[in-house]
Amino acid sequence: MFAVQFDRFGPPEVLFVGPYPEPHAGRGEVRVRVRSAGVSPVDLALRAGRSPSSERIALPHVPGADAAGVVDEVGPDVTGTVVGDEVFGAVDVSRLGGASAEFAVLRFWAAKPASMPWEEAGASGTSIETATRVLDLLDVHEGTTLLIDGAAGGVGSVAVQLAIARGAHVIGTGSPANQAFIARLGAIPTTYGQGLPERVRALHDRRVDVALDVAGAGSLAELIAITGTASSVVTIADFTAPKLGARLSLGEFGGEPNGHHGLAAAATLFEQGRFRLPLQRVFPLEQAAEAHAFADRGPRQGKVALVVPQHGR
Repeated sequence: MFAVQFDRFGPPEVLFVGPYPEPHAGRGEVRVRVRSAGVSPVDLALRAGRSPSSERIALPHVPGADAAGVVDEVGPDVTGTVVGDEVFGAVDVSRLGGASAEFAVLRFWAAKPASMPWEEAGASGTSIETATRVLDLLDVHEGTTLLIDGAAGGVGSVAVQLAIARGAHVIGTGSPANQAFIARLGAIPTTYGQGLPERVRALHDRRVDVALDVAGAGSLAELIAITGTASSVVTIADFTAPKLGARLSLGEFGGEPNGHHGLAAAATLFEQGRFRLPLQRVFPLEQAAEAHAFADRGPRQGKVALVVPQHGR
């Protein structure tokens, strides 16, 4: 098969497209002919050698955690999915390589709504599941007031919408350039950084119940001050959290259970017109290096996706 890959760690220029061994579906997995793949911060860190997982992967390596495509292999113990189904989900990048390729093996997935664009589906898997996991941890429900620090990025923009779908009131922080984007998602926008508690009080006259840190920009102390208790704050990006009493959520990498119920719920919300994956830009697969460079630069407004060419077999 053809695949984007890198044989050394470094800047986006280390990426190239070439032949790569095909992966095959194992127990509890499906393989898809990829239509679209995402470019996520985890992919950038892995390629650059900044991720703790970088030392565990074999080179050359195919990047990409998220994919959408048409099922062409079904592994043992898989029920409810057959060859020909259109699905979206995520791969196990440390075991079989990533999704920026002709074929990818998904470790979790859901049926893609027929009207969902491939580009949105292909870039959404891990963002949806991460956002769902942390909203569950924070017990976000009808009437909850949630502050999301870093509301414009891939996980943040998804978390805003999923929280609103649960009936929550959401305040979202971002750069000055992202304020209108955050408002369009349905959140009350404000800027991040020093003085956040004062800005939140000026914007919102009710108590902030819980806070989610997506950005990892050193805001935990302020988020704790805003909510009144460290147990009301969850971060997915700040490893100093335990020292402050806040919760650090790393999903399966942190030993947390992997319910993976977010994708199906988000698909239903999409069909109801209550959820869209914001796409900042879409690139063809052969421009993967340009896509990584673009995603590296920021500011982020949603996700970056790759479109994979379809060749007959």
